[in-house]
Amino acid sequence: MDAIEMYINELLEKSTPDRPVWNIEKILHGGGSGWNYIDGCMIKAVLEMYSITKDSKYLDFADSFIDYRVREDGSIADYNVEEKNIDHINAGKTLFELYDLTGKEKYRKAIDVIYSQIGMMPRTKAGSFWHKNIYPNQVWLDGLYMCQPFYMEYETRFNNKKNCKDIYLQFENVEKAMKDKKTGLYYHAYDSEREMFWCDKVTGLSQHFWLRALGWYSMALLDTLDKADASDAEELKGLKEAFVSLIDSMLKYQDESGMWYQIVNYGGIEPNYLETSGSAIFSYAILKGVRLGYLPKSYGQYGKKAFEGICSKYLHMEKGNMSLGGICLVAGLGGKDKRNGTFDYYMSEPIVKDDAKGVGPFLLAYTEMKRTGWEFNS
Repeated sequence: MDAIEMYINELLEKSTPDRPVWNIEKILHGGGSGWNYIDGCMIKAVLEMYSITKDSKYLDFADSFIDYRVREDGSIADYNVEEKNIDHINAGKTLFELYDLTGKEKYRKAIDVIYSQIGMMPRTKAGSFWHKNIYPNQVWLDGLYMCQPFYMEYETRFNNKKNCKDIYLQFENVEKAMKDKKTGLYYHAYDSEREMFWCDKVTGLSQHFWLRALGWYSMALLDTLDKADASDAEELKGLKEAFVSLIDSMLKYQDESGMWYQIVNYGGIEPNYLETSGSAIFSYAILKGVRLGYLPKSYGQYGKKAFEGICSKYLHMEKGNMSLGGICLVAGLGGKDKRNGTFDYYMSEPIVKDDAKGVGPFLLAYTEMKRTGWEFNS
């Protein structure tokens, strides 16, 4: 067994559904884990580990973790659709796979419960979901990943594709409003009403290109493509072009280490730093994009370089256990702490180890590396 599989096994052995060691935010705030996108990221990666290894311990862990929250009627402990928080949809992606693998009817019911939130989400005038009910008229790149792949899988599997046009429209809205024509990158967030203190009063955009948000968006495009019906040829062409364009734009900013900086286009400006979670996401997105035929095979070298760069810089042995560092704990805009989206703000957020927002994408990238036959040697 290689060092990375030892690392993931260590994390799983130390975790329970109420106290997963990878959910640093919940640990810092105390209390149980609840239903949240962070655990969703990790359990999705654990299911991918099962997919490539067929080792039942990964399926058993993922099943018991989600089963703990989902009741027989499909309701979910610590989840309230009325909160209208788009982040909470993310963990629902695991339910499709677990339903297929276990046949538990309560997972199918829970999928419907989460889908009901989509029908409640408030929207901008252009038709995009607000990021959260508490963030009126705001679209964040993160939210496209949290919701759209789940939305697409539901439509194609259970709803006769009735609302697929809505999904494509929301991606079109983001490209029109949030893409920077000069760099090809996307701004972290957008206030369609130009009211928030953090936005440009002319464009409605936040100030910077935050790495992990760009990463979430790349996975939103890729995973939505993966769940879409091939008959939507014209719409899928647009998603593919947006994905390829984003990867090409990001490659211009890839550091010689293989990684990317927290603020993507400010490489080398102190105290900017090479950040693990976003770099892992782009490693995964590039490698999977090559595997699915959206990117040329030659691009695989960039995904591999990113993964090896993370291993070299941030995956280390500490006190007898593996640890993954360089992970931005969280970044957002507005809220109670008045996050203003400046460069200094993004630099001020804590840098942590072993958080699922880094570990999950790192494992997803690892599964793609394994699919290419690459082996990690410690």
